[in-house]
Amino acid sequence: MKPGKKISWKKLMGFVGFNIVFAALLAPFIVFYGPFQALKVMAVGSIALSRHPQVVRAFLSPAEISKITHEYDALGVNTQAKIVSKQMTAGSGSGIQIQNIQGQSFRGKVILIKDPKRVKVAVTNRLGTAGEVLTHLVQQSGAVAGINAGGFNGPGWGGNGGFPEGLTVHAGKLVYNDIGNKKAQDLIGINDQGKLVIAPMSADELAAHHIQEAVTFYGPVLVANGKPVVAGDGGIGIGPRTGIGQTADGTIIFVVIDGRQPTWSWGATGRQLMNVFLQYHAVNAVNLDGGSSSEMVYQGKIINRLWDIFGERYIPTAFVVMPK
Repeated sequence: MKPGKKISWKKLMGFVGFNIVFAALLAPFIVFYGPFQALKVMAVGSIALSRHPQVVRAFLSPAEISKITHEYDALGVNTQAKIVSKQMTAGSGSGIQIQNIQGQSFRGKVILIKDPKRVKVAVTNRLGTAGEVLTHLVQQSGAVAGINAGGFNGPGWGGNGGFPEGLTVHAGKLVYNDIGNKKAQDLIGINDQGKLVIAPMSADELAAHHIQEAVTFYGPVLVANGKPVVAGDGGIGIGPRTGIGQTADGTIIFVVIDGRQPTWSWGATGRQLMNVFLQYHAVNAVNLDGGSSSEMVYQGKIINRLWDIFGERYIPTAFVVMPK
């Protein structure tokens, strides 16, 4: 540069802007077609099952997406989780224990509830119209903790959280049914004895099973009668996860795993989530709604790290823990 020559800020900003745009356009080709297999598997597994799967579908065929999302286990990633905190963060005598868990590619939270009858289903007050955020569902039900629960439908890919899938039961009453006389194939319920029940069930069969609280979940079933159920990586890709399970002594297990945050937590596969429940000696466990819905609240505060930059997602149902 010649002495006294001024820098053209317009040219400089134009150069920086060009490089940002160029990098943004080039990034998908590096991720989806580049030599970095681990990055490809992580990215495809995270995005393909998010609210924006069209990003992946624009570059890869359904067959390629399926192949890549089932290659996770072949990468040699440790699917076991480490319990990194065992302190009674919920307070002595509360009947609730909160623990941190960590795997090679994920971090998450676990709540253990000793008395299973304290666990209820909270339902949006605008059922059939719109959902509510988890913090509101926990607060309005008078609960001390909660996680997102059942799957839901609605306008657009994300939905507005007002339309639960299948059957929804609260306090022994069927409060929502969008399948008529058909069976809800993926029903998770709690009966009057506090037992977690996983079984296909129609609305007419709920009373015979003494179901008090229930939602329809997305699947898969993770643990059934003490045995692992997931084959391969679970077929649900890598992402934020929420699950519920129960041990032989009746303790209910809530699990929420953060995801889609490369510097914090990529997320978990179905197999990894299953292994978390097995480490807690669950005899039954299922995968609930995940992705942007995955959230855990305790004493009015969100205690996991949400992925969605817009904050809490509107959902129709939650599993909540009532006070002792």
